[in-house]
Amino acid sequence: MGAGEEDAAAAWEKVEAKEERIMVSVRVRPLNGRESGDSSDWECISPTTVMFRSIVPDRAMFPTAYTYDRVFGPNCSTRQVYEEGAKEVALSVVSGINSSIFAYGQTSSGKTYTMTGITEYSVMDIYGYIEKHPEREFMLKFSAIEIYNEAVRDLLSHDTTPLRLLDEKGTTVEKLTEETLRDKDHLRDLLGMCEAQREIGETALNEASSRSHQILRLTIKSSVKQYLGRGKSSTLNFVDLAGSERASQTASAGMRLKEGSHINRSLLTLGKVVRQLSKGRNGHIPYRDSKLTRILQSSLGGNARTAIVCTMSPAHTHIEQSRNTLLFATCAKEVVTNAQVNVVMSDKALLKHLQRELARLENELKLPESASCTSHAEALREKDAQIKKLEKQLRELIEEKDTVQSQLNCLLKSDADDHANDRAAKRW
Repeated sequence: MGAGEEDAAAAWEKVEAKEERIMVSVRVRPLNGRESGDSSDWECISPTTVMFRSIVPDRAMFPTAYTYDRVFGPNCSTRQVYEEGAKEVALSVVSGINSSIFAYGQTSSGKTYTMTGITEYSVMDIYGYIEKHPEREFMLKFSAIEIYNEAVRDLLSHDTTPLRLLDEKGTTVEKLTEETLRDKDHLRDLLGMCEAQREIGETALNEASSRSHQILRLTIKSSVKQYLGRGKSSTLNFVDLAGSERASQTASAGMRLKEGSHINRSLLTLGKVVRQLSKGRNGHIPYRDSKLTRILQSSLGGNARTAIVCTMSPAHTHIEQSRNTLLFATCAKEVVTNAQVNVVMSDKALLKHLQRELARLENELKLPESASCTSHAEALREKDAQIKKLEKQLRELIEEKDTVQSQLNCLLKSDADDHANDRAAKRW
């Protein structure tokens, strides 16, 4: 690679951390059939402000107007919500920046409806971007989990055994299925599978209420074809939170009551985390108090761009829940994240880079009366040590792969022998 190409690669890989606040939008849905006889207490008076209109005795105790990055009224389409409240954040993922889109609100307020549309539009735009950039190579992977009664489940597997969380390089989910995507149709099939697997139940407020938090994760690795071995890796999370609910309103009992209790507790922890982050990062932040906040820690004040769409009903019946949603949104818009481009280099590419650097330093040492001979010698030793370390890691990986392959061959042979013995026994 020549000097000009090295400069171009360096420019493409330039990493800049950027502090910004979480983007917060509010979507007020229309009154539904169950609320047809109720009054509508909330009105979107501008593209950024929602106002409380009801004349009730406690009106003076609460703010009457709430302002956010964007407010969407009952007549706004999901396409508009995506374009103005989520698209910019979602498409950051193709540039190597981690991103997360949340839907938050009480049960039956339109979270899943909104999140489904945002996910579909994001997928179309991501694949549209890929088609327009043939100079880059992309690899997309998809995984999906739900958190049901504080148990983590793999939505791409029919095995409902709860999965463990591991605290390695952040919080990861052990043995989670990750599918390499062939195309957008493959992804749509997987999204359909997730929808079918998710826990759904009927309550007094919603015939098909989501009883779990769902996190869909799209991982995108990309590289400019001209600079093999150098690339970017980032994730996009689509987070459809289960709705907060009051047992008296949902008429919950038995299993539904237990589900609602787990949902409310995890959302309470999420609220505590967001409130603490809105005041700055000083003091203890209770990420570990729930699996939801452990998994989403990097999206809440970490290395990610985040957009939250808070959904609410305008009905007077839900005034308390609607206010709670707006209070959460008010705290969330004060949370600062610190997103950066995630540049990665393969082990082989890094090894080649270090070898080139080693050769350069060796040549400089051969020059007579080098002014920085000592510093070059030290740098040479450091590079040599790094190369040896990487070579050792590569050898260990190869040995591990060979061991696993050998074990697999033994298992397959044993299985074949068992089948042969079974057939022989049946003949006798």
